[in-house]
Amino acid sequence: MISTIPGPDLADFARAREVVSAAVRRTPMESSQFLADRLGVPVFLKCENLQRTGSYKLRGAFNRLSALSPEERARGVVAASAGNHAQGVAFAARELGIKATIFMPVGVALPKLDATRAYGADVVLHGDSIGETLEAANAFAVDTGAVVIPPFDHADVIAGQGTLGLEVLDDVPDAATIVVPIGGGGLAAGVASAVKQRAALEGRTIRVIGVQAENASPFVPSLAQGHAVQVPVVPTIADGIAVYKPGELTLEIIRETVDEVITVSDDDIARALLVLLERAKLVVEPAGGVSVAALMSGRIQSDGPVVALLSGGNIDPLLMQRVIAHGLAASDRYLTLEIGLPDRPGQLARIAELLAEANANVIEVLHTRHGNGLQISEVALRLSVETRGPAHRASVVDVLRRAGYEPKIVSE
Repeated sequence: MISTIPGPDLADFARAREVVSAAVRRTPMESSQFLADRLGVPVFLKCENLQRTGSYKLRGAFNRLSALSPEERARGVVAASAGNHAQGVAFAARELGIKATIFMPVGVALPKLDATRAYGADVVLHGDSIGETLEAANAFAVDTGAVVIPPFDHADVIAGQGTLGLEVLDDVPDAATIVVPIGGGGLAAGVASAVKQRAALEGRTIRVIGVQAENASPFVPSLAQGHAVQVPVVPTIADGIAVYKPGELTLEIIRETVDEVITVSDDDIARALLVLLERAKLVVEPAGGVSVAALMSGRIQSDGPVVALLSGGNIDPLLMQRVIAHGLAASDRYLTLEIGLPDRPGQLARIAELLAEANANVIEVLHTRHGNGLQISEVALRLSVETRGPAHRASVVDVLRRAGYEPKIVSE
């Protein structure tokens, strides 16, 4: 297998590891009893959400910038990104004394914008989409001579990301399966190539499973058709891996090294982030949690230890608030109902009595006479309650129905 894998070889990954050690942290490897009980084998979490700049992206950026010639360094670098790549390039440039210009979409999350500026980069806000932002960055490079630092499709970037795979095998030498998020493929290509080559030298095999958000999964058709396929990207909470087309080099490497690519829904991701918060006490961004979402979906089995890569932790607190609410609803622990009531005294109190009988805690109520389809003699009640899982959720609805009401469950 070693001779058939394109891109960096094991020596390249080893050199990259020496290079990036000047900037990156060796992030912790945590065990998860909750996930181990579900899978029946030991499960470990590689916590790149605790990396400097909040994601693995620093590895590839630092390795690529370190490889620039003195003449290229003098010209400066430019990158386009909505978040993690921007911060990785900005931090690496500061550490290496290189001027960096980062183009970001106009609507970029404020924490990511502030962090990129804090690392010393010149930030230019341009475009409503990352495609427009990338075009502006490329035009800047043509005008100024700045070196473009791609987010994933470059051998130096892939080699830097692959250093994470070497750390995984150092920490869990008997790992049987590694689960890795896939956006453009730089992380998956680097990790899969590094661990497969090292395992081959040791005379054993390791399975690598890639995970994409189902609303942005170009690797699935690309691998099936044998070439890079562009797909429409539907909005997803996993914006960090919302890529519409694979990289050419990353696709070649992933074709040879990744055993399977699966997709997960936004509901799957929200549930995973909630579990990581509650069980592991880890703050992880949606793109960084897709590996755990895949494990919780039940579609991954392993006959030995599993390592799930948590690729980043840069989540806007406002998004985290929405994701937690979505995760609670997806886990049947948060229920929103709409109920039509006769417009007469005592109806709201009656509903409150029934919910108390069902041991459901009310957290929000909207009582209104204004609504589509309401009769003059009717009011609409919308309320949200805390529930303790599917069985309790069903019992709450059943209590209301047995009392003669017709509650409608509202999707969050």
